[in-house]
Amino acid sequence: MLDMSTHSSDTLNTHPPPSVDLTLQPQPDIEKNEEEKKQTSEPEVYDTDDTTYKVVLSPEEDPRNLPLLRKWLTVLVISTSALCVTCASSVAAFTEKGVSRDFHVGMEVAILGVSLFVQGLAFGPLLVGPLSEVYGRNIVYRISFLLFFAFTWAVAFPPHIAVYLIFRFLTGFCGASFLSVAGGSVSDMFSGSQVATPMAVFTISPFIGPVVGPLMSGFINQHLNWRWTYRIMLIWTFVQIVGLLLIVPETYHPVLLKKKAQRLRKETGDPKYHCPLDRRGESLVHSIMMSCYVPFKLLLLDRMALLLDVWNALLLGILYLAFQAFPIIFEQGHGFSVQLTGLSFLGLGVGMIIGLASQPLWNRLVRRKVAEFEGPPPPELHLIMGIAGGILTPLSLYWLAFTTYRSVHWIVPIVASVPFGTGILFCFTSTFTYLVVAYQPIAASAMAANTFIRTTFAAAFPLFAGQMYHRLGTVGATALLAGLCTIAAPLPLVFYRIGARLRANSQFTASS
Repeated sequence: MLDMSTHSSDTLNTHPPPSVDLTLQPQPDIEKNEEEKKQTSEPEVYDTDDTTYKVVLSPEEDPRNLPLLRKWLTVLVISTSALCVTCASSVAAFTEKGVSRDFHVGMEVAILGVSLFVQGLAFGPLLVGPLSEVYGRNIVYRISFLLFFAFTWAVAFPPHIAVYLIFRFLTGFCGASFLSVAGGSVSDMFSGSQVATPMAVFTISPFIGPVVGPLMSGFINQHLNWRWTYRIMLIWTFVQIVGLLLIVPETYHPVLLKKKAQRLRKETGDPKYHCPLDRRGESLVHSIMMSCYVPFKLLLLDRMALLLDVWNALLLGILYLAFQAFPIIFEQGHGFSVQLTGLSFLGLGVGMIIGLASQPLWNRLVRRKVAEFEGPPPPELHLIMGIAGGILTPLSLYWLAFTTYRSVHWIVPIVASVPFGTGILFCFTSTFTYLVVAYQPIAASAMAANTFIRTTFAAAFPLFAGQMYHRLGTVGATALLAGLCTIAAPLPLVFYRIGARLRANSQFTASS
């Protein structure tokens, strides 16, 4: 789901030393070759170790040296864009009755509006990840969000159900760039100890989005036609596009180096200026094929990554299942209106905010643990937060399950959902950090695998939620989910204990 890998820039001079005479005229045959290169715009590739013409960023060109205000504005625009995308996934939950009524389809078909969008989020990173590594993050943001905006018009004004469902998938596919690429923009601008806080701000935005969606959609669908849900999303998306165009700069170091090398070749007429992307050996098609192949290879051959990803997928599936479960618990059970049912998701949001506020405490604990090691600390230290999350999530669901009776005041199950929001943030934050650090050679693929399996579960769970809750009842169905979380709860503790041994035998991890 997040690309948290960092990119380091070189530290060599960008200009040749004084001993190099750029005024020497080339021989006729060389001049001919030079002219051919200018026409094809392809730099010459040298098989030499000479770094005289290797382009690097000057301090004022380095995104890490941007003014602090500009960096934080960029983080906020990127984070609110990710929030907008994930909010768009869940706003459809309260439009299902209107869709079912207007298009004369069953509720299961209407629920596909959520499922197909989330499935689009699963496939999008497989394409936009390699594209961002070649063309940069900014162009991916702008094009994907412009397409997201354009396709939302078809969702807001659909002539029939097929158009509605197809474009729900396409909007999810286009919005996926902010879940797979945006984390890298944060790490491009902040380094070392500075990255923790902005990364935490970005990390919470995709997860609080599914909670904000029902809050907003509940009020809209209580007073307006369901189509206005997506018309308001159009307005929000347009505001985000303006922010992306005016505020967010290109931050991907290799692409900045490539643009500088192209500028220097044009200004000096010397084709020797080069950067790492000029010597990229693989084609874009090959990169896209590998971005599709490596994540599934990781899932098939590495049990630790598979189990952690399935654990995360179960939790996200339960979060999206709540879009069907909460209306049954609060609307049918306690007589809530549509907008009040949307407000019932506040407990999850408060829990996530509490989890974010506790981040400095976890950072302090990890620093104390790191001090106990003489060499590099093991990645398993990042699973400590996940151990707490693994305990909180099933306890919260058990509490919720046995307080869904009509005789119990409605505030109790809402309060019961608070620890689940906190626990789910702990689980995701710890797993994401662990995957990026432990599987550093293929960090992007590790996150793509996690995103794919998570969003697939999130797309599937709402489809059977209604039948499960009506057959087992609110107590039985929620207790079943709590039981599944209980089975998975020991995973972070087990991998905290034996993760180093498993990594030593893995072909994918940094230690292998």
